[in-house]
Amino acid sequence: MPPDAHVVTYCWGPGCDGATRAALEFARLGYRVKEMRGGYEYWVREGLPVVTATGLTHRPVDDLTAPRTVASCDC
Repeated sequence: MPPDAHVVTYCWGPGCDGATRAALEFARLGYRVKEMRGGYEYWVREGLPVVTATGLTHRPVDDLTAPRTVASCDC
């Protein structure tokens, strides 16, 4: 990996601290590093793009984890 590479670390979900430990090790090696908070699980649950064996895909947004695009009021 080139020494000026940007590194992003992530785990499966927010309960894992592996991404934090990996980020620390990469930083100690001199890399610019960011940790993806919430991990892969929340990336997918928020409907963001994922590359799979069949290509680029988006899963439906999980209303429990992602903000709604339209505010509603039942007043």
